[in-house]
Amino acid sequence: MGLLPASLVGNSLGGGIALRAALLDPARVDRLVLVGSGLPDWEWSDEMRGYFAREEEAVARGDIEAAVEVNMAFWVAPDHRDELRPMQRRALELQTAHDEPEVVWPELPPLETLSVPTLVIVGDRDKDDFQRIARRITDSVTGARLEVVAGAGHLVGVERPDELNRLLAGFLAEDAGVPE
Repeated sequence: MGLLPASLVGNSLGGGIALRAALLDPARVDRLVLVGSGLPDWEWSDEMRGYFAREEEAVARGDIEAAVEVNMAFWVAPDHRDELRPMQRRALELQTAHDEPEVVWPELPPLETLSVPTLVIVGDRDKDDFQRIARRITDSVTGARLEVVAGAGHLVGVERPDELNRLLAGFLAEDAGVPE
């Protein structure tokens, strides 16, 4: 955390990591933006657990192409699959090139203790888990604001980049004297 203080922006797993950083050291986080964010200790739905299992089974068989297709079918709108398929393939190749290290997260304070200015963004077509996570964060973090992006699923930055950029620019400029 040597580069902090800073505004943190995270998407999906990156959102969960940004949230953890803000919870662990809120004085070093100026603003927090969570896009389709995960949440520590979230109890995933059967739908999500099924997805995780299908991806893990394909990876365990060494079938990266099948794992890529599991991801495409679950997360990506059909009109973006050709664009994202090579990126997902590369991500899985990198993730499976070595044994995954054990990650031990420090104990986190309750979500309700966070008072960093927070913008929570979720697509209106995102999975139910992420819709519920977005509402839980917004309801728990003092002053957090929820923005639901119409026409977007989990990949708001791919499906609605102009809207995401508008929301980010506006939020990050608030109280900074920067014109939007």
